[in-house]
Amino acid sequence: MFQIILTYFLWNSVFADTNTEVFGYNREKILTYVFGIIIIRALVFSARSVDIPGEIADGKLSNYLIRPINYFKYWLTRDLSSKALNLAFSISEFIILAIILKPPLFFQSNLLYILLFLIILLLANYLIFVIRMIVSFVTFWMPELAWGAQFIFMMIITEFLSGAVFPLDIFPDTWQKTINLTPFPYLVFFPLQVYLGQITIVESMQGIMVALFWSLILSIIMKKIWLSGLKIYSSEGR
Repeated sequence: MFQIILTYFLWNSVFADTNTEVFGYNREKILTYVFGIIIIRALVFSARSVDIPGEIADGKLSNYLIRPINYFKYWLTRDLSSKALNLAFSISEFIILAIILKPPLFFQSNLLYILLFLIILLLANYLIFVIRMIVSFVTFWMPELAWGAQFIFMMIITEFLSGAVFPLDIFPDTWQKTINLTPFPYLVFFPLQVYLGQITIVESMQGIMVALFWSLILSIIMKKIWLSGLKIYSSEGR
């Protein structure tokens, strides 16, 4: 909440003049972006699968390998339950801050944009799950990085490139085009762009296709790394 409050007052100062428009945003839309981060960040980035690296390093992974369960479905289910809980808390935070700060918010009325927003939000949750699993499986080869890899990649790089700190379109065009080729903008920035109507319907659908492409490619990479990791897994610590 502290981070959101700081960001809110920063943009509120920039848009002190209600007629100001910066990077294609007016005061209403930029503050909606800031408040939207509360909901989407809590929904997308919350996960129980953060425990995977520690369980691999401690040898607890063996408890799953000897049972007739699908490892990926198991953790995806746990992540979804965690997201549901975090969503409830984030909505409470949203309401409290909205009452205290009374920001002018933008509410999307176009049903097609809302539908596309929900689709990309589902893809964002799957993308972050696959990305997190790939990063977690580094532990097979470097157990000492069980926590470090998660922190550096997920908490710093991923959040920064996803637009969870600030809108990515404040970057120069070349940087934006480069970042848009990665899966990260489709976690936070792109869903909010769709909701705010900052991009066209066609651009929204193109973005969804890119997110689908990354979902497929990263799923394949995840499974290959998983199978390779199992070949060297020695259940140390058990």
